[in-house]
Amino acid sequence: MSIRLRLILSYLAMLVVPVILTIIAATVIGAHYIGDVLDVYHLDYRHGSVERMINEQTVAIENIQLAIANNPDQLMNLQYLKDLDRKLALINSGIVLRKNNTNIYISGMVESPQILKQLPSFGSRKDRGFIPIGNNMISLQQFDFYFQDGSPASLFIVSDVSPFGRIGHKFLGSLLLAILLILIVTNGLLTYIVSRSILKPIEALENAAGQIKEGNLNFQVKSDSKDEIGQLCRTFEEMRCKLKESIELQMQYEENRKELISNISHDLKTPITAIKGYTEGLLDGVPDSPEKIEKYIQTIHNKAIDVDKLIDELFLFSKLDLKREPFNFEKVEITSYMQDITDELMLDLNKNGVEVRFSTDIDPPITIIADREKLKRVINNIIDNSIKYMDKRPGEIDVSLQDGIDIVTIDIKDNGQGISQEALAQVFDRFYRADPSRNTAIQGSGLGLSIAQRIIAEHGGVMWAESEEGMGTTIFFTLKKGVQVV
Repeated sequence: MSIRLRLILSYLAMLVVPVILTIIAATVIGAHYIGDVLDVYHLDYRHGSVERMINEQTVAIENIQLAIANNPDQLMNLQYLKDLDRKLALINSGIVLRKNNTNIYISGMVESPQILKQLPSFGSRKDRGFIPIGNNMISLQQFDFYFQDGSPASLFIVSDVSPFGRIGHKFLGSLLLAILLILIVTNGLLTYIVSRSILKPIEALENAAGQIKEGNLNFQVKSDSKDEIGQLCRTFEEMRCKLKESIELQMQYEENRKELISNISHDLKTPITAIKGYTEGLLDGVPDSPEKIEKYIQTIHNKAIDVDKLIDELFLFSKLDLKREPFNFEKVEITSYMQDITDELMLDLNKNGVEVRFSTDIDPPITIIADREKLKRVINNIIDNSIKYMDKRPGEIDVSLQDGIDIVTIDIKDNGQGISQEALAQVFDRFYRADPSRNTAIQGSGLGLSIAQRIIAEHGGVMWAESEEGMGTTIFFTLKKGVQVV
């Protein structure tokens, strides 16, 4: 549920729930004070006393009105007035009959001079409403009429409503207190429920931000919520993972940089030390014949070529690593291209006792998208690496080309000494050599396969190796197809 919908529902609940609870509270409180009203009048609701009281009051007033209209002299009957007084006493009411401004009948509850002073004159007002008398409150009804002899008269119904006022005051006070408590509890509870679902994940985010500030990324921001805050938590967790990966990658780059510097220093020191030693030998006159001098100079030249080649490969590797090496991609018919390269290699390698064979299952010819020179370097690097570790004579190198759906796969297999499974995962690492001692008898920078793998990656392909110790190694790589040759 989204936060917006949750807030809308909470606002509706804040309106509806207090109204419902207020109705319930008013009903309960009203029921309680109805009991007080019944106590005031000594009534029993269960036995119909309330109904009888209301009926008798209504009948009494109707009788008064009929008597005034039809036989006003009936009101001079003392027994009639006492019966009427008795009925009205049930509701804390009494009567006062005035004739010619003289009170000729007064109920017991109306004998207070303060009440009698409040009685209006004939024809002045029919109803005085509620009149405060001391600490009490009375209700006054006035009926003006004429006796048959023409004398003006007024009949007053006086009701003591003080208990109603006190009970009503208590009822309203209790109801207002109940409403206040309902509002406080309802709003507090709803606010707690809604804010808890929002504040708890925000607190988790704040704690996570503090840990990131302190440099700690080894934690996890968890949230099962499906709302906006939950999405924010998941985004924050993705950011933390990306940041952690970035820092770990940066640390790995730093380790690689240190290892690169160490390996460069090692590989450069060997030929430079040799150049320095032979140069000092020449300066000291160690070679005492033209043949020895020429040998020293040739050795120095060879070492300088090794240094130059290492620097070139370092420069190429650096540009590939930074993606600054330009590629000239074009359509290449792969079968004839591979045939030409292997034919060229045969001439050189057969002299060294290494046989090169090429095979393919592609028919008709297929074109790929490749940089001819870069792809040739990949193949040369792989074969050079195979020759370095060739321990059998005659050596054998089989180059194979297979067709795929969207790619072609090239594998170069030798019958050399092979690579252990532990070392196989590192053959494409820069400066890696299968011999841990970095034996100088095996020439090379350790960058050949790493450069080859990066060139293939720029072509959108992948490169991997399979090997079995004592049996040989196979290097595989893939290239994307272009369009089929018609």
